[in-house]
Amino acid sequence: MEFRPCIDIHNGKVKQIVGGSLKDQGSYAEENFVAEQDSVFYARLYQSQGIRGGHIILLNPAGSPWYEATKEQAMKALAAYPGGMQAGGGIHAENAVEFLNAGASHVIVTSYVFQNGAIHYENLKKLQKVTGKERLVLDLSCRRRGEDYYIVTDRWQKFTEEKLSEPLLEKLSGYADEFLIHAVDVEGKAQGIETELVRMLGSWGKIPITYAGGVGSFSDLEQLKVLGQNRLNVTIGSALDLFGGAMGFEETLKYCARG
Repeated sequence: MEFRPCIDIHNGKVKQIVGGSLKDQGSYAEENFVAEQDSVFYARLYQSQGIRGGHIILLNPAGSPWYEATKEQAMKALAAYPGGMQAGGGIHAENAVEFLNAGASHVIVTSYVFQNGAIHYENLKKLQKVTGKERLVLDLSCRRRGEDYYIVTDRWQKFTEEKLSEPLLEKLSGYADEFLIHAVDVEGKAQGIETELVRMLGSWGKIPITYAGGVGSFSDLEQLKVLGQNRLNVTIGSALDLFGGAMGFEETLKYCARG
C-alpha cells in the first residue's frame, strides 16, 4: 500500500471539504479545513518525503469566477514538484498537454469521458491519443445507489448509469495507467471506509488504484489494507494532521510503507 498525497484546491485555496457537499452554484463546499499555506508548500513537503503519484484537484469548473485562481495554484504546485503529482479537474483532450507540460506526471479525467450518463469512447480515445495510456488516470469516483456504486461526474454532483464493477474496471484498464476512486458518500467525513467497495477493488487489483474516502484512524487504514488485499493505494485528507486531523503525517507514511 502506497500513501498518495493530495492537494485539493477550491476558490483558490488548498482545502479539505466534505465531498458530497460540493456545489457549482455559488462555488460552495462544506469545509473541513482551509490551509494558511499555499499549494507550493504542500508540493514541496511531498517532494521532500519522496512521495509520488498524489493528485492535485481543481474543484472549480472552467467559467467559475474562481477558476483562474484555482488553476494558478495548481500550476504552481506542478512547477514546484515536476513529475511528482497528477492533475485533475476539468481536463479534456484540448488542455491535457498544458497540464502535462506544466509538470503533471499524469492527467486525471472523469467528466470528459463520462457524458450523458455513459462512457463516451470517442472522447476517451481522443484523450488517450494525446496523453498516451501511460499518462492517463481515469477518475472512477462513485456514490452508492441501492446496492451498487455508480460513477459520478461534474465534481461528484451527477450520477451516471455506469455501475462500478469488475467488468468495467477490466474494460477501462486498457485505456489508463491507473484509477483514482473517491468513495464520495464518505469523502471528507473520516468516519470509516466503504468496505464493500474496497473489497471489490482489492479483489480485482490489476492496475494501480488509489482509494480515497472515509479513512479517519489507523484502524480504518488497517481495514483498508486487509479488505483491499494490500493492492490499493490510499489518499487521506481531513484526518491527517496536515489538514487539522488527528492522524500524524509521518506515522501514516511509516504505516503505509510497512507493506
